[in-house]
Amino acid sequence: MRLSTREYGYARVSTKDQNEDRQLTVLRDMKIPDEYIFVDKASGKNFDRPEYQFLKRVLREGDTLFVKSINRFGRNKQEILKEWQWLIDAKIHVVVIDIPILDTRKYEDLEGIGQLIMDLVLQILSWLAEEERKGIKQAQAEGIAEAKKQGKHLGRPQINLSTTYIRAKSHHGCQL
Repeated sequence: MRLSTREYGYARVSTKDQNEDRQLTVLRDMKIPDEYIFVDKASGKNFDRPEYQFLKRVLREGDTLFVKSINRFGRNKQEILKEWQWLIDAKIHVVVIDIPILDTRKYEDLEGIGQLIMDLVLQILSWLAEEERKGIKQAQAEGIAEAKKQGKHLGRPQINLSTTYIRAKSHHGCQL
């Protein structure tokens, strides 16, 4: 049985091309050792992320989870609220570094107004994170539509196969 509590960090970027260093710097500044920092390169639309799911299996009652901002935690309001509730029910503290009011350690012994304020702020911020995601998706769709209107090719470049290659593949029974 583990007697001491631990502090963990979670960072997320949406794609493999994005850089998580800014979040890692903040978590390290909070004195969280690298071995206790979990990083996903995945969408924030839900919590089906490998590192986050592994982190959930590691967390124990009394531990504290640090995340730089609420939109790094997730971008779907219902999912964020559900995950937050799971953490609270498991008696795991959550600290959103950019928003000091979202630090559950402050409300450990409080009922009433402190908890109400935190719940309201969480509702608002998770809604904003979701709205930001919707805005990104809409801008992306508009950009794709505009590019298509201008006749730009989207996706992988088309390749031209030589007739020799096509004959060789069909001679060996391969379909193109």
